[in-house]
Amino acid sequence: MSKKIIAYKGFDRDLRCRGFQYEVGATFEHEGEVEICESGFHACPEPFDVWSYYPPAEGTRFAEVELSGATDKGDDKVAAAKLTVVAELTLPAFIERAVAKIVKAATSKKKATGYRSAATNTGHQSAATNTGYQSAATNTGYQSAATNTGYRSAATNTGYRSAATNTGHQSAATNTGHQSAATNTGHQSAATNTGYRSAASVEGKHSVAHADGYGGRAKASDGSAITLVERDYQTDKILHAYAGIAGRGEIEPDTWYTLEDGKPVKWEAA
Repeated sequence: MSKKIIAYKGFDRDLRCRGFQYEVGATFEHEGEVEICESGFHACPEPFDVWSYYPPAEGTRFAEVELSGATDKGDDKVAAAKLTVVAELTLPAFIERAVAKIVKAATSKKKATGYRSAATNTGHQSAATNTGYQSAATNTGYQSAATNTGYRSAATNTGYRSAATNTGHQSAATNTGHQSAATNTGHQSAATNTGYRSAASVEGKHSVAHADGYGGRAKASDGSAITLVERDYQTDKILHAYAGIAGRGEIEPDTWYTLEDGKPVKWEAA
């Protein structure tokens, strides 16, 4: 019985990859030899590696997949004879998978400079810092800071009035606390905020800024995407959602936007 591999894959807006049509829940089989970059179905064991092929831009879709049968491994991906599309993942869910894998692989805590390490803080007014790539800096206390400078890394905060910052490419900065900031300067990265009146900002190319909480705001560099969600203040019910690309149509680059009555509106500090 062949070993099954859980991996991650990117697609275009129609759930196609290199012209091949996929379907969530379906299994696909390749007949013949399996060779990396040549034949078979390809996916990446590490979520952030997917962004080398499908950056988190408007129209890109992601999924968790299962590989089995004959396989051939490359530097950052695996080719297999059989692929099952287990579940489609939203960008926040995709980032959660990536953060979880990085933290699980980490071997050190508190302050880390090595590859695939983790810096973790649970106290208030604390700081977690990583300089190694494919690492994780995590805070659960309020008024805290989680910072990563290595690429393909994750900075995560769950406390309110906190900051999650990434400067490496293909990384993720995530905040769930209120009045917090998630910032990315690396290319092909994502900044995500779900907290009340929080901010998500990306400066690198081919990146995504996502603001999901009530009164949230987002801004992106030219060519990068912003997604905004408008919620009811009392019930937190989603009223409207919007996705756009900075520099195209109504969204100006490097400009803060919030969503009001379903339309992106420039945000200005009170």
